[in-house]
Amino acid sequence: MYTTIKECTHYNTHLAGGSRGADPRELAAMTMHLKQPALAVSAQNGNFASPLLATASSRLRESSAGPSRHPRSRRVCCTSGSIDVSTSVAAKERPLTVTAIVTAQAPSSMYLSRGIDHLQDLFGKTLHLQLVSSELDPRTGEEREKVKGLASMTHKEGTYEGKMSVPASFGPVGAVLVENQHHREMFIKDIKLVTGGDESTAVTFDVGSWVHSKFDNPEPRVFFTIRSYLPSQTPTGIEALRKKELETLRGDGHGERKFHERVYDYDTYNDLGDPEEDVEHKRPVLGNEEHPYPRRCRTGRPMTMLDPKTEKRSSPVYVPRDEQFSDVKGKNFSAATMKSLLHSILPSLGSILNNSECFSGFQEIDALYRDGMPLPVDVGNSFSNVISRAVRKIKDTREHVLLFELPQMIERDRFSWFGDEEFARQTLAGLNPNCIRLLMEFPIVSKLDAAVYGPPESALTKELLEKTMKGLVTVDEALEEKRLFLLDYHDIFLPYVHKVRELPDMTLYGSRTIFFLTDEGTLTPLAIELTRPQSPTKPQWKRAFTHASDATEKWLWILAKAHVLTHDSAYHQLITHWMRTHACAEPYIIATNRQLSRMHPVYRLLHPHLRYTMEINAMARDRLINADGFFEGTYWSGRYSVELSSVAYDATWQFNTEALPEDLVSRGLAVRRDDGELELAIKDYPYANDGLLIWNAIKQWASDYVDFYYKSDEDVTGDEELQAWWEEVRTKGHADKKDELWWPVCDSKDNLIQVLNIIMWVTSGYHAAVNFGLYQYAGYFPNRPTVVRKKIPVEENQEEEMKKFMARPEEFLLESLPSPMQAIKTMATLDIFSSHSPDEEYMGEYAEPAWLAEPVVKAAFHKFSGRLKAVEHTIDERNRNPENMNRCGAGIVPYELLKPFSEPGVTGMGIPNSVSI
Repeated sequence: MYTTIKECTHYNTHLAGGSRGADPRELAAMTMHLKQPALAVSAQNGNFASPLLATASSRLRESSAGPSRHPRSRRVCCTSGSIDVSTSVAAKERPLTVTAIVTAQAPSSMYLSRGIDHLQDLFGKTLHLQLVSSELDPRTGEEREKVKGLASMTHKEGTYEGKMSVPASFGPVGAVLVENQHHREMFIKDIKLVTGGDESTAVTFDVGSWVHSKFDNPEPRVFFTIRSYLPSQTPTGIEALRKKELETLRGDGHGERKFHERVYDYDTYNDLGDPEEDVEHKRPVLGNEEHPYPRRCRTGRPMTMLDPKTEKRSSPVYVPRDEQFSDVKGKNFSAATMKSLLHSILPSLGSILNNSECFSGFQEIDALYRDGMPLPVDVGNSFSNVISRAVRKIKDTREHVLLFELPQMIERDRFSWFGDEEFARQTLAGLNPNCIRLLMEFPIVSKLDAAVYGPPESALTKELLEKTMKGLVTVDEALEEKRLFLLDYHDIFLPYVHKVRELPDMTLYGSRTIFFLTDEGTLTPLAIELTRPQSPTKPQWKRAFTHASDATEKWLWILAKAHVLTHDSAYHQLITHWMRTHACAEPYIIATNRQLSRMHPVYRLLHPHLRYTMEINAMARDRLINADGFFEGTYWSGRYSVELSSVAYDATWQFNTEALPEDLVSRGLAVRRDDGELELAIKDYPYANDGLLIWNAIKQWASDYVDFYYKSDEDVTGDEELQAWWEEVRTKGHADKKDELWWPVCDSKDNLIQVLNIIMWVTSGYHAAVNFGLYQYAGYFPNRPTVVRKKIPVEENQEEEMKKFMARPEEFLLESLPSPMQAIKTMATLDIFSSHSPDEEYMGEYAEPAWLAEPVVKAAFHKFSGRLKAVEHTIDERNRNPENMNRCGAGIVPYELLKPFSEPGVTGMGIPNSVSI
């Protein structure tokens, strides 16, 4: 039961002696607007019972029934009948005393102005608060006068408290304005408004945000009620604040951003190069007609003098203050360790490795996991602080050893990486399980310009394939029975072959690999094609390789597989992983913050899926995908790494096929039956099987959520913030594809659910599937080499190399694989990429306070959480079923990448809410 502050004060007056006829039971039943219905305490995360902020009761009824398209009444109402607020009555009533309790994060370090701030705390000049009524003044039609007060530091560190006198006719509190009078920002966790000293009745404003110092910006921060409102439902007293806050977040598009700011705006990827440091570090701008790309967050840094199209680099890189994780997530957050690794520790390894060109034998590679590599004391300490599980201290000494943990696949079967079975299995249950596709057309023909690249016909002929299938079926029969599958890195990489070959110690081919679906439901590779395009001085070269019985062809087959694996590794990291999750998600984050109020239900649904991504992306631009960064130094793509992801974005990315079912159908890996259900072309396809469980669980959660807030399609089309958000995602965030016809139209509940489902899937399940197995599958680098440095020796004019190959094929392979420096850089970095921090936020584990505030939404979330727990059991059962040969068998790593929950560390499972590493 809800009632106004006026009524509560009225009854308080009775208790004080104004009237002795008040019924105590009636008094107990009456609750002021500041009280919420009690919610269950979460034992799992230790959250207090989060109360529900009330507004005028008539609005509450509108909220639970969905948005109303009728004009809003501006009367002040209560549940036990309407009571008009009159000046004469209000003047006779005593104001209500409200205690404001602000919980802040204690400062993590000392700083110069901390002493001044401490003195201010002692004198009580710390936080200036203003309470904003949800209602307009009925006499003037204007906003009510704000209630002001100071919150001062208490004896409990990080807690500030102050008392405020609230007029009886004030109405429900819809927002709190906060001015931070410290000289430095502070992180506020929440604000409670308490009456009568009973915190169980408190109104809690869930803040979770950095509040800038007034010396940086005199404008106070605004924090809204925990209740979610569509724009048409916004209480009249905070309508203007809602719009003003969005204007603040959008900024004006000018000037260089400061680190305390919270401005979200768009820019191109024009900050990857650094021509002022080295002219060779110039890189093309991504995000234009020549190089289409998603947009990133604008920093406003000036352009370089040498290249007016390139933004000057500086570190750290601006992201809006609440997107930064370093202070919030703490020292254990994996991205912080990655930053330390890339900034200082890896460069120190050069002297230790003595610039070795290659490993002397596989036993030397194995020694990295068995014996380790001695580290100097200073380097050992640094490594230990960053990736402690990879460093061991030698007993009774100060020395350390860099000792990598043996990846699970090698621990189970040391030679699995060498076999065709594992090579094929990982296309369905490995790191990159969404590139294989059904072969639908034969013969295979390139779509590239034959005048530039040479004859388009493939070397994978019908005669060759039928020979490798040993007469089991013809090619035509195999096509009809959907038993031929293709891993195709031909057309996308062929234009870069000659460019990459100009880089030191690098080579490249275009490749195609054909697989055959056996009667047991597993894949076996039939043939690999490697192609070098024609050039002004050489004709096109291409050759098909098969697994023959003689020694020479067997080793050539191993080398051909190594080339395919290095193609797959680069495509996976640069396109499947970086481009499709990190880069493509950033426009969703920017648009969400620019166009959806913090009170908007869609903002609150998406917020957990968008946390921390912008910070990790900024770090990637600073150290990973930049000129001379990690990817350029360890992957064959070198200086063309991110440019290649732009080519793939232009050629392959579509928002609609980011939906898992549509992705499977587009690759021919599934068909839709008449009943709408999917039928997989490969029954035991672990990524698809488990992914569809996650996809469907998210869809049901999104459907329940949307159904609560939107009662009709008209409610969707009439939501001005939602429509502006989706328009901006398309026309600004993905501006280079804004005119594509495949974009969904956000004109119905079903379409909105599909849009939200895609965003939530990509940032959670999809990212987990392509990221958290990195060390498990690529930690033993021969299984997924990042580079093959030698041409295959049967390419023309390779007589000397052919002699070396014939004499010592294993040595030739080792010389082709990554150098020790490349390998160790990759292993150390992938260890961090694959690791869950102790405070990881898993999907379905914790509910947002705003979800708990609505009983229907709370119940829907608990159902979602329950479904994800059931998914865990289903995946375990599938991994134990011997009929599922792609995930169960001797030495086979069970497929657990889509198990929703995990312990900290490198586990090969767990689905965080967002792209946070």
